[in-house]
Amino acid sequence: MGKFESEEVVRRLVGRLKMRHLALLLQIQKLGSLTKVAEHMSTSQPAVTHALADLEEMFGTALFRRSAQGMVATPLGAIVLARAQAMLHDLDSLTLDMEALASGRAAHLHIGAIPFISGQLLSAAIQRTLPGEQQITVTIHNGTTEQLLVSLRDHALDFVIGRPSTALDMQGITHQVLYHQHPRLIASRALAGRLGRRRLDWKELAEMDWILGPRNTSMREQVADIFLRAGLKAPAPIVESYSSKLIGEMIVANDKAVSIVPADIAEELVRIAGVAIVPYSFDWTLSPVALFSRTNASPRNVDTRFSAALRALCTETGTRSDSGSYQY
Repeated sequence: MGKFESEEVVRRLVGRLKMRHLALLLQIQKLGSLTKVAEHMSTSQPAVTHALADLEEMFGTALFRRSAQGMVATPLGAIVLARAQAMLHDLDSLTLDMEALASGRAAHLHIGAIPFISGQLLSAAIQRTLPGEQQITVTIHNGTTEQLLVSLRDHALDFVIGRPSTALDMQGITHQVLYHQHPRLIASRALAGRLGRRRLDWKELAEMDWILGPRNTSMREQVADIFLRAGLKAPAPIVESYSSKLIGEMIVANDKAVSIVPADIAEELVRIAGVAIVPYSFDWTLSPVALFSRTNASPRNVDTRFSAALRALCTETGTRSDSGSYQY
């Protein structure tokens, strides 16, 4: 497409494109049938067909093609759909910012966070984001780094706090390492007291009730590796959970239960759940925790302040959570 053609497409889009057009495209992608879209939107199929034809005329080419699987986006259609999703998420964010302002708050933040990120750290960063009496509203979204980066790229999130990996799709995404986490073995106070009086026996530990995070996470892989190096089969957990609070409650209620969690989460569970940390130093660390954002984002004042507050807190407390102190 030449420069003149591009300028002509831009002129048509600026003059004619409406948000309802973007919503229509996403419905076609979701339902795969113009008939189903018409039913969902309580209109006629000819009206939907006409609206799609109008859109394709604006772009100067087809956005969907018919297949045995239904309506499938063309290569350009896929690009337009990604941008449409992002623009509608931006509109949702604008609405939330307006609601926050109307209620006396400065803005709204959507933050994605993986499991085992300290709630105390997040809370402190949010409190520090704006000075004085100003406050913000925040929605916290949980998931894996991979899942959350999809939402970040779609503009559904402003930031993601997760773990960098060579397996991640980093197109359009940048990240800053915040801090490193060391693993800690946790148990009930009684069990931790017994385990702490002698050298750890991994064969004995393999017979205990393990509470762990989900499969295919770096923590689970490294826990399995401990047992493999000891010539043992990795134990099957009795409970798999993303919730550190649930893990803490299960540990306290069961004198045969153990788990391995990051040091800062272990210390948090000592305070809020009453678990104990077994005095044992592992010879590995987890992948670092990082703050992800969109490469070409135009940050708001609140975005810049939150990022700065989180980085400052991690600098101040990052070594404290890995200090090696054990509590009973």
